[in-house]
Amino acid sequence: MSQDRVSDTWERGNPYERYVGRWSRQVAPLFLSWLRVPAGRKWADVGCGTGALCAAILDHCSPSSVTGVEPSEGFLATARDNLGDRAVLRQGSATAIPLGDSSVDAVVSGLVLNFVPDQRAALAEMARATGRAGTIGAYVWDYAGKMELMRHFWDAAAALDPGAAKLDEGARFPLCRPEALMELFAGAGLDDVEVKAIDIETPFASFDDYWQPFLGGQGPAPAYAMSLAEAGRARLRERLRERIPARADGSISLTARAWAVRATVAG
Repeated sequence: MSQDRVSDTWERGNPYERYVGRWSRQVAPLFLSWLRVPAGRKWADVGCGTGALCAAILDHCSPSSVTGVEPSEGFLATARDNLGDRAVLRQGSATAIPLGDSSVDAVVSGLVLNFVPDQRAALAEMARATGRAGTIGAYVWDYAGKMELMRHFWDAAAALDPGAAKLDEGARFPLCRPEALMELFAGAGLDDVEVKAIDIETPFASFDDYWQPFLGGQGPAPAYAMSLAEAGRARLRERLRERIPARADGSISLTARAWAVRATVAG
């Protein structure tokens, strides 16, 4: 199995929204409530994508300002459509945040850290932009466990193609586990590190409602699905149909768990 059959690149907003962005929007306000950042603070969202977390900050946290940072111009375009002029959106990355030292009170990142090659450098950059006693928070999907819409996909794929197991985010991204998140943040010299599970329901009207987002081709699982020949993709679809529990009316209810982490920049 070649690694080039999977892509960790996120560039187009609409396929992302259908696949996983809509679920991130549900996690975001629960995550922000847990962070407990007071009103009137300056925020930065690193890897803001389509603007889901920025929107939640604006709607729930009474910030004085919100800056979204994102490397993908395609995602920035979608975020601009979603947010209008409510947030400042700038091109940048987790290891090159286009903000001055100690320029914000809180830096957050939703579903991004797994895709950052140098995670220690990213945390150092977040701490630089936040400054002493500032808040840093993030969340990642529990790929190895209770992110069930992906867990079912990769388990079915590996049953048909053993090489697919190497492409599974649960295997490739150790940071999807709470112990690894705690170790990363504590090892970066941050204080008051805490980790928490955030669970949401992911309802689907039918199996096709579950399956269609995997045909968008963006993200590891959809990229794998679309790399298959039509017959192979049909076998994967039917294997998934067999294993995913459906109600009598055909609807499906799964759980999506995110692991959230928060910390304070050392004084």
